[in-house]
Amino acid sequence: MMFGEPKPTYVVFQYFADEGSKILAQLTHQADVLGVSSDGLQAVLQQCDTCRAYRRDWPYVVNNDPAITGITFNTAKAPYDNKDVRWALLLAIDIADYMGIAVDGTGALSPVHIPSLSNYPEDFIKPMIPWLEEFTLDIGNGETFQPFDMNASQRIVEYAKGRGYEVPTDPAELGNLFGYGWYKYAPDVAEKLLVKNGFSKGGDGKWLLPDGTPWKIACLSGTAAVNHDFRNCAAAVQAWKRFGINASAYPSEANSSLNSTGDFDVSGNWPAQEPWGAGPDLYRVLNHYNSEYVKPLGDTTNGHVSRWSSPEMDAVIEKLRNTDPTDYQATVDAGIEGLKIAVTEMPGIPTYGYVGFVTWDEQYWTNWPGAENPYTQPYTHWGPFKYMTPRLQAAGGQ
Repeated sequence: MMFGEPKPTYVVFQYFADEGSKILAQLTHQADVLGVSSDGLQAVLQQCDTCRAYRRDWPYVVNNDPAITGITFNTAKAPYDNKDVRWALLLAIDIADYMGIAVDGTGALSPVHIPSLSNYPEDFIKPMIPWLEEFTLDIGNGETFQPFDMNASQRIVEYAKGRGYEVPTDPAELGNLFGYGWYKYAPDVAEKLLVKNGFSKGGDGKWLLPDGTPWKIACLSGTAAVNHDFRNCAAAVQAWKRFGINASAYPSEANSSLNSTGDFDVSGNWPAQEPWGAGPDLYRVLNHYNSEYVKPLGDTTNGHVSRWSSPEMDAVIEKLRNTDPTDYQATVDAGIEGLKIAVTEMPGIPTYGYVGFVTWDEQYWTNWPGAENPYTQPYTHWGPFKYMTPRLQAAGGQ
């Protein structure tokens, strides 16, 4: 009724046990569209003359999803109930290496708990930069540290250039692709924060908990290697191993329920609820930290799986509830107030905005909704996929 009949007679959704099988299917023209990892995308583009990505050129990815990915701490469990520990784990991350492992440097960084796209940079991230530059951690013995690094995004640019990619030179485009800063790689400061809180190192150089037992971190994620919970865990585990923690990935088919019941220490679950493009109102993001939703470990939480809350955040949530949504600036100001609290407490580490690695084989069908013609969203696993099917065009190879 809206767009006409779908052009394909049949749509077949096929499960593949691993990414290699998916890629092989597309290279032999048996799969028209795939969701892949950054490495998988490169493998397809290098070997398939009829294949393309969402963007014709690097970075190739879909980068307009309003969700921030990263790492979530279970703040109902020690030692992740201590914000010094959470900040130490952040400062042990070299974000350039991290982004290379996770997404081959293709995501936009965000230092706050919303993605760097749409109105969010202008309304929230850029206005917060002066505050972020002044933000200070107390690392003990009268010493302080300012962790924000405005040049962090440039480090991702240098990584991309080192990979031989054609990186844009326009500053506005660079901001869109790489974001507007993140945090410093400061393992020496991370060490001081941990020592301040009773941690120590054993004779093998590995970190010990305050009770003297070895510190082990298992990063929980789903089992699909192409998903960003898996990718964030993979990158974080490498960073924390380098720092001297016995860290490992913990992919599980029960990922969703384990997150919900708090049966984890650290996970690749999004560090904040997605705003999903809801204008300037961050109520959807911040209300997930509402103390009313916090449940005991073992019970399914209705709020954010970090189980973090604070009276200060509750007050911001209440302010948003009582703010006239037509008052744009007041709504933004309340959101910024909440984001400052989230950064200070860091119940989860925001890393990069969700990016999608989609490959289309145009052997049989063309007119996919790429970046040059985004007539609908590009994913086959989202409901609007049905609006794509009337616009697909049969190619000469059919």
